[in-house]
Amino acid sequence: MLVDSHCHLDYFETDLDAIVARGLATGVGAILTVSTRIRNFDRIRAVAERFPFVCCSVGTHPHYAHEELDVTLGEMLELASHPKVVAFGEAGLDYFYEKSPIPDQKQGFRLHIAAARESGLPLIIHTRDAEADTAQILEEEMAKGPFKALLHCYTGGQALIARALPLGLYVSFSGVLTFKKSEPLREVAAAVPLDRLLIETDAPYLAPEPYRGKRNEPSYLRHTARVLAGVKGVSEAEIADVTTANFFRLFDKAEGVLPREASPAA
Repeated sequence: MLVDSHCHLDYFETDLDAIVARGLATGVGAILTVSTRIRNFDRIRAVAERFPFVCCSVGTHPHYAHEELDVTLGEMLELASHPKVVAFGEAGLDYFYEKSPIPDQKQGFRLHIAAARESGLPLIIHTRDAEADTAQILEEEMAKGPFKALLHCYTGGQALIARALPLGLYVSFSGVLTFKKSEPLREVAAAVPLDRLLIETDAPYLAPEPYRGKRNEPSYLRHTARVLAGVKGVSEAEIADVTTANFFRLFDKAEGVLPREASPAA
């Protein structure tokens, strides 16, 4: 069984049933569909309720931080009481596009951390070209009280990993790991302990080789798993077992909500 630990199923409008079926047929037995705007949570929740093997998160992407600064901690915690909500995020810092003012991104990031700490649910972190500030905020906030977190779709260097792992964070890799010019990223992945690794598609974005440039979907997850297995020097079956176990350890609310075995269709 594989787990797609991060995708955006609410972005698929016309053929979602077929997309999910193809994922099941390739061994993807559980999917976490991730929020980018809290104001759109009804749509995300509807997708999670529609499929028994799909769970979801609540959160605001840093691109939209300035649009949802009025969201309160209480509102976030109330939304997260839904049985299918297993995480907060994705939230964090994105200095590459800087679509939202940096102070607003930092404010939103810290609010999501507070929600993770208060609830016990993990935080899904988006960080791009902001490694130093991300690490600083994580260290400052962890000193206030522990929380669980994941660096999703990691494409950065060793510096943030070196500061995040001692804080207990997990790291997820997407199809970017399979790109021909991603050897430096594969070196980063090689240094992450097996018990901290997850995999994801980030669909509909970042399709892995040999589908690069096309719309991504959960059925392509196996290509990232295959490359990660090679990087770590283990079998594909072992990387599937390890990353699935890591998913359910981190997103522990998913226990009892999602299946722990691949669909018979797989």
